[in-house]
Amino acid sequence: MQNISSAESARQRAPWWFNLAGQLLQPWVRIRRDPAEPATLLQAGVPVCYVIERDGFSDSLILQRACREAGLPNPMLPLSGTRRKRSVFALTRRDGWVFGRNRKRAAGEPLRQMVHSLEGMPEHDIQVVPVSIYVGRAPSRDSGWFRVLFSENWVMVGRFRRLLALLLNGRDTVVHFSAPVSLRSVLDESGEMTPERFARKIARVLRTHFHRIRAAVIGPDLSHKRTVVDAVLNAEPVRAAIAASAAKDKISHAKAWRKAQKLVLEIAADYSHPVVRSVSFLLSNFWNKLYDGIAMHHFDKARAAAPGYEVIYVPCHRSHADYLLMSYQLHVSGVVVPHIAAGVNLNLPGLGPILRRGGAFFLRRSFRGNALYSVVFNEYVAQLIDRGVPMEYFIEGGRSRTGRLLAPRAGMLAMTVRAFLRAPRRPVLFQPVYIGYEKLMEGASYAGELSGQAKEKESLLGLLRGLKVLRQRYGHVALNFGEPIELTPLLDAASPDWRASNTDPEVKPEWLGNVTDRLAEQIQININRAADVNPINLLALALLATPKHAMAESDLLAQLELSKTLLEELPYSDRVTLTPMNPPAIIAYGEQMGWIQRVQHPLGDVLTVGGEQAVLLSYFRNNVLHLNAAAAWVACCFVNNRRMSRGSVLRLGRIIYPFIQGELFLPWDIDGFAAQLQATIDFFVRRGLLESSSDGRVLERGPGQDDGAYQLKVIARSLIQAFERYYITIAALAKNGPHTLTSAELENACTLTAQRLSLLNELSAPEFFDKALFRGFIQKLRERRIVWTDDAGKLDYDSALEGMVRDARVILSREVRHSILKITPGTHEKESAAGDALNDETSAPPLVLTAPDGDHDDKVPEDASGADLHQRHVEAEHHLHAHAAPAKDPDQTDLPL
Repeated sequence: MQNISSAESARQRAPWWFNLAGQLLQPWVRIRRDPAEPATLLQAGVPVCYVIERDGFSDSLILQRACREAGLPNPMLPLSGTRRKRSVFALTRRDGWVFGRNRKRAAGEPLRQMVHSLEGMPEHDIQVVPVSIYVGRAPSRDSGWFRVLFSENWVMVGRFRRLLALLLNGRDTVVHFSAPVSLRSVLDESGEMTPERFARKIARVLRTHFHRIRAAVIGPDLSHKRTVVDAVLNAEPVRAAIAASAAKDKISHAKAWRKAQKLVLEIAADYSHPVVRSVSFLLSNFWNKLYDGIAMHHFDKARAAAPGYEVIYVPCHRSHADYLLMSYQLHVSGVVVPHIAAGVNLNLPGLGPILRRGGAFFLRRSFRGNALYSVVFNEYVAQLIDRGVPMEYFIEGGRSRTGRLLAPRAGMLAMTVRAFLRAPRRPVLFQPVYIGYEKLMEGASYAGELSGQAKEKESLLGLLRGLKVLRQRYGHVALNFGEPIELTPLLDAASPDWRASNTDPEVKPEWLGNVTDRLAEQIQININRAADVNPINLLALALLATPKHAMAESDLLAQLELSKTLLEELPYSDRVTLTPMNPPAIIAYGEQMGWIQRVQHPLGDVLTVGGEQAVLLSYFRNNVLHLNAAAAWVACCFVNNRRMSRGSVLRLGRIIYPFIQGELFLPWDIDGFAAQLQATIDFFVRRGLLESSSDGRVLERGPGQDDGAYQLKVIARSLIQAFERYYITIAALAKNGPHTLTSAELENACTLTAQRLSLLNELSAPEFFDKALFRGFIQKLRERRIVWTDDAGKLDYDSALEGMVRDARVILSREVRHSILKITPGTHEKESAAGDALNDETSAPPLVLTAPDGDHDDKVPEDASGADLHQRHVEAEHHLHAHAAPAKDPDQTDLPL
């Protein structure tokens, strides 16, 4: 049996020139073993034979040294029980030079020798240990540019290039020991197989193993775009589309084929490992100039969930820096860089080829009217999935200009699902990622676009002008990995027999649309559930809630402490991260970043935000609005009301929830939201912001000058503008009457009203008149059958609209409602029942226990018992829902509108 050898025995058995080369190489190579203690993998007393992927003198030197340092058997000693002079062999080795070219052949002879040595000796065994050696896998930011060019890749390089790689990158050498394979166990399982066939089988298994390890460490071997392009053009759907295009356009088949080839070349990435490493090297310095730090949270969970899956990264889209940050962070963390779907507008001269070699593939904004392009692009995505290439795309379709998640566009999701249905060999895993900034490079342009300026088209000139961003600092960036979503369970729930229905790739299952819609919504929900709350988010929530965007320092400190405590005691999810800074440090950081200014005053300093800064700061408030939704709703109920029953808060919350859920991608169902409201109310009571009486059925806030009332008003302001938008929509619809406006006309009327109201009231949030938000609310009204389209394409509505008018009076002040009604365009209000309700201030039943528009005059009678209060609450709620759609159970609390 082979024993663990010492350094002295190595020198005795290895040739003198081999030992000399090892001594010369030692100062240039620093080895990191993976695992750190590979000896724990071996079975004691069993001979060990190492197998390396590629033959090379330097690899043998590195292996010997790694084994010596780890206390493993010496690979340069003879293999016990065999005629082999060394305990190591290479799967692919060089046979010398023939006519100036390096000839390679597979090394099957060592395996056959070992198999023959085990014949007739059932008690003997050999451990075959695969060892992967990588020199310069990921040069650090301190590495020189030249070193990046000689980092590890898929090409089997020559001796001189390998020598340069060792001299330049040898200090970043990784030796990966895999679990040993018992040759005896595999031989026994193979039955009567001949030694030659058995050796070829083991060689194939080892080759596949090395390929998998190398792909996991340095990425898949997609260096040659031609192979992917050929696969796309030879696919049956593309060949059929080429024939159809030739017939439709009356051109030759060859010309149609060249047209398809041109399209796939326009799309396809040209992934290059050296370019990825070179760009990574450049970006390390670029990020240092821009950011104070890049943090990743929950990445270990994401990495642990990924093995065995085709991973699709689906981050939110806030900035052009998103895809560069994602790829860079994944690369330096030892994960394969994904192929990224990028808009064709980024395929600029000079920039496009670099992005393409970094894994970007380009798509047009619309496939409409180009059947051949659609088929080619779908096939390209299918080829990537079939080859196990990780991908990344943004389902929002573009960068968010408001800081909120945009309504998802499920086109790429549908392509991914259909590609998997066609060849479900490897399960698909969607990995949501939240990306949080403290300052945006595109902030000024976003504010301009929301104010009506045209979007500036990407160009080289614009790129050069954008280099001025290097003069500023942009704080910290956070990449939070959300809970991953498996595709297979969604398919099983939609159609248990989906595996049997994937024979024809052209057939679109009826349930595909519902699956992609649910998948898109869940991705957005999981992105929001992984939010990072940074100091700028907290400052924005507080300061933008005041009319002049200013707060006394003492009030701001108290509000920041309340916000942090609320997020800590009522966590939105276990993946939300919160800044560790305390309130004084948050204020100091905001001043340092230039977001807020301090105005000194003898009665106490005031912190304020300038007008232009307030517009930009609204973006960071919107990043975390969803975290504040439950607290903001409870607080909204007490802006214009001193007292309300707990039941009213909960019941009205159930009614309004579907609309704010659709806008903010909240994770709860209606019962879950009600439970969150209950917990929030209890938190406010513990903090003294609300008082509870009548066994908890009645809630009351302090008077308007009370600190608790002030803090509630600040919390409420983050959501109040959403209710103002809802009221604008209802007012525009009601004033014009049924069968008058189309959806597009209603959208336009709402946008104009919001813009005018913003001008008159100095509202600083550009998203207040964002047409997409009005469109989403109108769509939600249609889904709930409160409004619908008649045969002429005009909108009609249900009497439940009257109930929504009454609900608004609980939340919105009379002044705000009257301003909206005055500005909203309409000519048919007298013909509308809802219009009458809008103009009849006395028609609404009392939904609360005090006057809706003030905290004075009306009070709960002192002699009213808890039972009386509860009865009044029930009667009021019954009146509220008198015109709503009927429910099966009249006593249920989640009555639909």
